Amino acid sequence: MRRMDYVLVMLSVIMSLTGMPAIAADYTLDIFGNANMDDTIDELDIEYIEGIIEGTNDGTELADANYDGRIDEDDIAQIELIIHGEDKELTLIDSADRIVTVKKPVTKVVELVSTSLEVMRSLNVETDKIVGVDSWGTKQESVFFPEFTEFPNCGQLSPYAVDFEKILELDPDVVILYGEGIPEACENAQNELNDLNPNIVILRFDCWEPETYLEEVQTLGYIFDKKEEADEFCAFVNGILNTITETVGEIPEDEKIRVYYEHTNPYQVSWGGGGGYNRRLEMAGANLIFGDLSTLGPVYVDPEEVAARDPEIIVKLAVSGCGYDTDNLTELIRIRDEILNRPELADVTAIKNNRVYVISSKIVPKSFFVGMAYTAKWFYPELFEDLDPKAVHQEYLTRFQGLDYDLDKHGVFVYPPLEVS
Repeated sequence: MRRMDYVLVMLSVIMSLTGMPAIAADYTLDIFGNANMDDTIDELDIEYIEGIIEGTNDGTELADANYDGRIDEDDIAQIELIIHGEDKELTLIDSADRIVTVKKPVTKVVELVSTSLEVMRSLNVETDKIVGVDSWGTKQESVFFPEFTEFPNCGQLSPYAVDFEKILELDPDVVILYGEGIPEACENAQNELNDLNPNIVILRFDCWEPETYLEEVQTLGYIFDKKEEADEFCAFVNGILNTITETVGEIPEDEKIRVYYEHTNPYQVSWGGGGGYNRRLEMAGANLIFGDLSTLGPVYVDPEEVAARDPEIIVKLAVSGCGYDTDNLTELIRIRDEILNRPELADVTAIKNNRVYVISSKIVPKSFFVGMAYTAKWFYPELFEDLDPKAVHQEYLTRFQGLDYDLDKHGVFVYPPLEVS
């Protein structure tokens, strides 16, 4: 067994024995009932509310567990129901900073965000609770989402083509949109659905941003009564992230490797100023040569400026000719060769040292922790000798996505292939 596999297995064993995530979280779980404002709802929240009632603790935003405007014994009763998975309503703050009350159990869900469906599958949410799916991230990914191939198509957010008639026909309890992603489209869809049927609850979660991912996983765990599954999955993800961030955190900023990250088109830089994909690369230890840009959105840079900033590594995003539904490396080879043969970059260190890498959009930003494992290995192979990104990827697919998919036989995600010790 590889060392990284062993670490992840032992992490899971520790978690299963304790019943809690193996690694502490650094977020506040935004569910009403989390009175002490930590990352879970438990007996400590009951103790905290007792202190509020007795006047020894200060009130907190989330102490009003039943969201009735008062802090009293009824909130203690609600927390007890939440702890035992017997709550009939759950009030929370979603990733669009909206206070939402969900009636439980949730039995009919429409997703317009495939990343949320991916998380729900990681939590083992029953397939029959999903009644409609999006046309882009789900319906077009028949290899990754084979069980949803014949599910009703509810349209997509980008380009904007939501099938409101189909959603109303399905009569879901909940529709899931992005939290902060594609904001205008999500606001439009939310407002339209509220007008058409105000009884449909709109939940907004991105399920791909590193800063909010674990909290969203845990929140969905409470919504679907999959708390143990959420704990297990978060321990897996946290184990990967901590392995990477703790290691690169020891590297002085001025010694981190200089990386030029290129989006889909030549000299297109994605989300300057530390936004978007850049955050994942920085977490993996990249010193992005255009990390100083303040523009929020894909922008184009001068090829001469790329050469002047002299990256030690070039990472290029591929959106076609890769992923779970192909075994052919032709497109990724072509993309890499095009960069290697750009005359204006001939004297760049990354080109001279042949350190040009291509990564599939199927693992950036989706399942971003998998993409981070690959990029960290590229950036610092000597520091991550025991990290096997492919093994991490395979465990995610087999253990949490429930897919019978062998990465040794199928799929194209990175090029050149990684060398693993």
